[in-house]
Amino acid sequence: MPQPDLPLDQLRTYRSTSEEPEDFDQFWAKTLAEARGHALDVRFEPVATGLTTLDVLDVTFAGFGGHPVKGWLVLPSSAREPLPVVVEYVGYGGGRGLPHSHLLWGSAGFAHFVMDTRGQGAGWNGGDTPDPVGSASSYPGFLTRGVEDPHDYYYRRLFTDAVRAVEAARAHPLVDAGRTAVVGASQGGGIALAAAGLIPDLVAVAPDVPFLCDFPRATTISARHPYREVGLYLKTYRGRTERVWRTLGYFDGVHFAARGSAPALFSVALEDETCPPSTVFGAFNAYAHEDKAIEVYDFNDHEGGGAYQQAAQLSWLPERLTGGRRAG
Repeated sequence: MPQPDLPLDQLRTYRSTSEEPEDFDQFWAKTLAEARGHALDVRFEPVATGLTTLDVLDVTFAGFGGHPVKGWLVLPSSAREPLPVVVEYVGYGGGRGLPHSHLLWGSAGFAHFVMDTRGQGAGWNGGDTPDPVGSASSYPGFLTRGVEDPHDYYYRRLFTDAVRAVEAARAHPLVDAGRTAVVGASQGGGIALAAAGLIPDLVAVAPDVPFLCDFPRATTISARHPYREVGLYLKTYRGRTERVWRTLGYFDGVHFAARGSAPALFSVALEDETCPPSTVFGAFNAYAHEDKAIEVYDFNDHEGGGAYQQAAQLSWLPERLTGGRRAG
């Protein structure tokens, strides 16, 4: 399949035209202050998994609105002192799944916190966190739930959960709160970018083929779901485009990237028709921290680098998390 987007030399200089709302920072400061008005109420319960080198804890914490959100905390069984932690967010339609599917970062010697995704999990990895908030009419999926008002939008709840997940992970005594990284692929990568813009003291960010970036371009050039959900919604609700663009501006990864204060390793696939490469470069080129890099997979679609990108992360992330010291 030929590359569907801009040539690589143009991608490296591409700038998104997504408009940032004037009250972007105030909106998110108020949102997070409201969430923190609820006690974090984090609980860690050991889980028997049959794993011999890793311990798993079933985690519950209070996310947006004080709603209970689930997660897994995976720790090396040998851990006796606080470890750097990798907080991971999940791709579209998936949930936290089963704990034995999350072995990488614990096996590398880090604490690993996997956040469940409210209301998702029926598409692939199962989820255990309902979303108790309803919405007005929306196209099937999550991208248009509450999309006509930023206060009602689904991703306001999910991004708030993501910040609270970091706080929950840091609450465990075997987690070194000062050495926290966030990672994720596709939707998880978009959530990681939101966390990077909302949490000022992360030490590393690794968004793979991130979704939720450069909405004006993504929703007009991608014919695939999930971005196509927005076009199909507006196909039915004619005349509401500006209202929808305004809402999406509060959730665009480009604007969170502009506030990123930690080193970042992105990845992009040049034949990606789900998250077109220009939308990924829109966020990467806007990313504020000077220590940033992007792995380019020339002939891959939305699967991106897969295990090759994990290998790149295993080379890049430990030094940011440990300063060259051995984890554990």
